[in-house]
Amino acid sequence: MKLVHETRKILSSPSINITSTAVRVPVFGGHSESINIEFKSQFDIENIRILLKNSPGIIVLDDLDEFSYPTPLQAWNKNEVFVGRIRRDESLEHGLNLWITADNLRKGAATNAVQIALGLIEKKLVF
Repeated sequence: MKLVHETRKILSSPSINITSTAVRVPVFGGHSESINIEFKSQFDIENIRILLKNSPGIIVLDDLDEFSYPTPLQAWNKNEVFVGRIRRDESLEHGLNLWITADNLRKGAATNAVQIALGLIEKKLVF
């Protein structure tokens, strides 16, 4: 439920529908999430890939033909968030699935808070 409560808080949307399953596996460092998003309208999957590839701090590993997708081992000891297995969710009219992994010891709430603050300062939204 931590994922549900934190997401609602971060997005300032207490009524957003979220379901989650947490699985603990023995890895040295890192965590992974299967993310399911439902949009209000149709979207272009290639635009999603481009948006993610152009987002700072995100590395897209998404080539199933080459068996290239994120794992905790790839994310270990890195600050970036790795995204892959980007595909339509055929169970929803406007659904998207993503697989995301990151080193939870390097990329967590504290790192995110600092990066958000630096971005706000850079855009002169805070002083």
